[in-house]
Amino acid sequence: MAVYDLILRRRTIRRFRQDPVPLNLLLQMVNAARLAPSGANLQPLEYVVVTDEALLPQVFAATRWAAYLGEEGTPKEGERPRAYIVVLINRRVRPNGGYHDCGAAIENMILVALEAGFGTCWIGSLDKNALRSTLDIPDDYEIDSVLAVGAPAERAVVEPMTDSVRYYRDGEGVHHVPKRAFREVCHLNCFGTHYDGPEP
Repeated sequence: MAVYDLILRRRTIRRFRQDPVPLNLLLQMVNAARLAPSGANLQPLEYVVVTDEALLPQVFAATRWAAYLGEEGTPKEGERPRAYIVVLINRRVRPNGGYHDCGAAIENMILVALEAGFGTCWIGSLDKNALRSTLDIPDDYEIDSVLAVGAPAERAVVEPMTDSVRYYRDGEGVHHVPKRAFREVCHLNCFGTHYDGPEP
């Protein structure tokens, strides 16, 4: 599938089937992250891939899910991710910043997973102390975020944003995500001259 089509399909997934995630896919995701752009080519990012059945519940316990949905947004037993990739910034390599690197690397991983039929949830709300202890992460590595991975067990759709950015689940369990209109965010040649043609 073309990259543009993958991006149009990409949605955050918060309920997962319990099929295992192939280790080779997770390694490909990390390799795609490794090759992402990096400011000054410093390459400060490293990754912890978690697949161990004993560690999965501990990593899950350190994650916080979907604030807008309350308890309904947190996966229940039998819906939880089957793997995690923890994104780290080596502060000996880059003492400050590195967050743009994280965004580029994580989007690469998300698209590789999606192409293989797997869903992801990029999580920044974490109990970082617990995660550091569970995974033996040294103090000179900043924990940026966690990418949860698994086979999707829910459907998520985009809808035009009206008066709120809040995503929600309908009575059928479909996840609705409001997005700003294309013409609102695209300016041609100078700010304030909005593109007014058909969406690409």
